[in-house]
Amino acid sequence: MQGTLTRRRFGQAIVAFAALATLPLQAFARSREAFQAVKSDAAITSLFGDKPVTETDGFEFKVPDIAEDGSIVPVTVSTDMEGVKSIALLVDANPNPLSARFHFMPGAVPEFKTRIKMGESSDVRAVIETADALYVATKNVKVTLGGCGG
Repeated sequence: MQGTLTRRRFGQAIVAFAALATLPLQAFARSREAFQAVKSDAAITSLFGDKPVTETDGFEFKVPDIAEDGSIVPVTVSTDMEGVKSIALLVDANPNPLSARFHFMPGAVPEFKTRIKMGESSDVRAVIETADALYVATKNVKVTLGGCGG
């Protein structure tokens, strides 16, 4: 009877799932300090330390120039760079600028599409981390209807 699902096992699974669902998402964040930082530069330093940052437009970074609704701003990032370890998205004017950070396994295609929340018009940064450097691209986005309580 090892392969059958009993009422007791089902109940235990429901309780375990409910316990996990009540954990705050910040418990899963790898860098709590970076997600709680109130300035973009502090978040970048917390994530990446003292690695040199190079401004570039050498990767695809799509964000609309004007976002009609700040609660759902689409973002696309992709690159052909070798050895990408992670990509972070920061919104300078948000109370906590770090919006997301994506980690990539060796050999993975470093690209994603997501949506971020913006409280007001701001610069949005995509920071690509490789083994030896950081590359950042910045785009200014005008928000007509704020998504962070505005």
